[in-house]
Amino acid sequence: MNRPAHFVLLRGLWREARHWGEFPGHVQQRFPGTLISTPDIPGNGLRNHETSPASIAGMTSALRQQVDLNQPIRLIALSMGGMIAIDWMGRYPAEIEAAVLINTSARPLSPFYHRLRWRSYPYVLPMILHSAAQREADILRLTSNRHPHDGKLLQNWQQWQRQNPVSPVSARNQLLAAMQFSITAKPQQPLLVITSRADRLVDYRCSRKLAQTWNADYVEHESAGHDLPLDEPEWLAQRIKQWFDKR
Repeated sequence: MNRPAHFVLLRGLWREARHWGEFPGHVQQRFPGTLISTPDIPGNGLRNHETSPASIAGMTSALRQQVDLNQPIRLIALSMGGMIAIDWMGRYPAEIEAAVLINTSARPLSPFYHRLRWRSYPYVLPMILHSAAQREADILRLTSNRHPHDGKLLQNWQQWQRQNPVSPVSARNQLLAAMQFSITAKPQQPLLVITSRADRLVDYRCSRKLAQTWNADYVEHESAGHDLPLDEPEWLAQRIKQWFDKR
């Protein structure tokens, strides 16, 4: 680990770089001098004019084109971003030094009703048909336990969606890609799995099963929501720092 580290942050469904909020700053404080990249999946953020790939592998390929591959990469990946991280580690192992997987899930380790908690079905499935403004409100209420009624935050999210709207085709492709993704092999890189026990979107047992199956390091937060970097950015950055310090 004498070479400079490069953190690449990967988000999930219909999210973009700005949704990381304060979290990259907390990572930068704990890892001074490191490069932090927050590339957008095609269809999201600055790449919203493109159509999202309909597979996780396609997203991985697109993201690899956005980052510097000449230095070791440390992935920090949330939700669907974790699926991309798993695929990236498996297909391009020499590029990834280590990974932190946050509130992610995958077949066949967890049943579908854990990967998307059944209580969330009435909220998630209609989202593609909702207006962009309503969808952002739905996502905030479903993924945050700290800020579900934060009007200013919601206004920001809605403004970002107006500036860089996710098309219905891209929204559908991302959802299908996440639903269809399946693990085929255990990554060989060091892994830290972090989960929110109070996640109302994805059952925390998905992360626990992942860590147990792969013998990975595992940390739980008791009360944060699915969007752990939003709800507890300082706590999350500190746990990541502690893990890398012990390696």
